[in-house]
Amino acid sequence: MAGLVTSVLFLIVCLSWGTTWLGIKIAVESVPPLTSAGLRFLIAFPLFLCFALARREPILFPRESRWFFVFVTLSYFSVPYYLLNYGEMHVSSGLTALLFSCMPVFILIFSALFLRERIYFSQVVGIGIGFGSLYMIIRSQGLHLDHAEFLGVLAILTAAIMHALCYVITKLKGSAISVISYNTLPIGIAGLMLFIAGLFVETPSFDAITLRSWSALLYLGLVASVGGFIVYFMLLKRLSPIILSFVFIIFPVFAVIIGAWYEGVPISHDLMLYSAILLAGFAITKLPIEKLLAKKN
Repeated sequence: MAGLVTSVLFLIVCLSWGTTWLGIKIAVESVPPLTSAGLRFLIAFPLFLCFALARREPILFPRESRWFFVFVTLSYFSVPYYLLNYGEMHVSSGLTALLFSCMPVFILIFSALFLRERIYFSQVVGIGIGFGSLYMIIRSQGLHLDHAEFLGVLAILTAAIMHALCYVITKLKGSAISVISYNTLPIGIAGLMLFIAGLFVETPSFDAITLRSWSALLYLGLVASVGGFIVYFMLLKRLSPIILSFVFIIFPVFAVIIGAWYEGVPISHDLMLYSAILLAGFAITKLPIEKLLAKKN
């Protein structure tokens, strides 16, 4: 029964995060990217706050880590989520998820730079396979990378790089901070900053926001952000970090399938093949062959 519960929780996380990309795509149909990211976090913040209070977790970061609070608020929540929203205005939701699946590769690179962790040869091969497959996916999807598409791809990859850097710096400087504290106040502050910035920069017309976009924002705030986080938090106590990290390899598969269904576009054999190769390559970076052989010996 415990194994079944864990499997269901794992599937829920993959589904909630796999549908995030489609939710963003629908939200930015009638809500500009800054405003959309801000509203998503402002919707999520009260529930995060209630969750933190119910668990009696501290809301504030330790005094000596206030600089880290600013770093997390800007580099994990504010800038990357604006970039993701902007990117999805020009790139499909499925491709966005595949681009963002590069994040473990950047975590590996930053871990070698800042944590002095070893990079194995098989991981280098995995990186080459992953990025080679990503290039073939972009070609097979008919993206010619004009100015708008290029900026969209660049924005998504930049968001992945910023998240990877934040994960590594967190491991280096913020490991003592509660996961709940890490998310609660930064989400609230980031949401407020993004929303205010959107009011001044984008001057959104709230009358023009469609019911579909409002529904997507509610889904992103309540289900994908809060629900996905709570279930992920529960899985942290049931699975090893390495096994759990494969969520980031699996959810792009859900994103591609769901995005193709929503957009009414069939999934080509080329896309299936290159996506499988891409995710297999990135999986190698998380679980290098040398380590597996060493355990067997």
